[in-house]
Amino acid sequence: MRLILVILLLLASCTTPNPLVVAEKQIGLNEQTDRKELINYMDGWDPYYNEWCAAFINAVLRESNIDNLIDMNHPNPYLARSFLDWGETVTQPRAGDIVIFPRGDKQWQGHVGFYVGSKTVRDIDYYLILGGNQNDSVSIDLYPTNKAIGIRRYKYTHGTTNHTPAT
Repeated sequence: MRLILVILLLLASCTTPNPLVVAEKQIGLNEQTDRKELINYMDGWDPYYNEWCAAFINAVLRESNIDNLIDMNHPNPYLARSFLDWGETVTQPRAGDIVIFPRGDKQWQGHVGFYVGSKTVRDIDYYLILGGNQNDSVSIDLYPTNKAIGIRRYKYTHGTTNHTPAT
């Protein structure tokens, strides 16, 4: 799986800024054993006491010089479903897109991560998602494609570091 990620990162980085390069460096960080490092990386957001998938995505986008929810003063930047309002909607994901999933039984609950690839297991289609708070760590995990409630892609100005999400 690591080889697939490396190939996708190389291909994607040729044409667009790709936060997967940044996020991949964080794989393996755990909310208990690496708590201080994650708190520092996520600007004080404590992964031990809070759901932290959206905080991780915000931190990766910030490090990647891509405008994120915090920069846009979104009212709920640490909720996964906030990313439903970010970037532009797409129907077919490509490496680095943000995918949002429901979680729990409340309308505001969710999970968010970066699309890495797709895989079929026992006739079920899955997205490989790189994200935080996946089994208490930064990891790549499988999520059923039919559960995704949104796929978002950032817009950018080619040749600059001024990335502007769609409105």
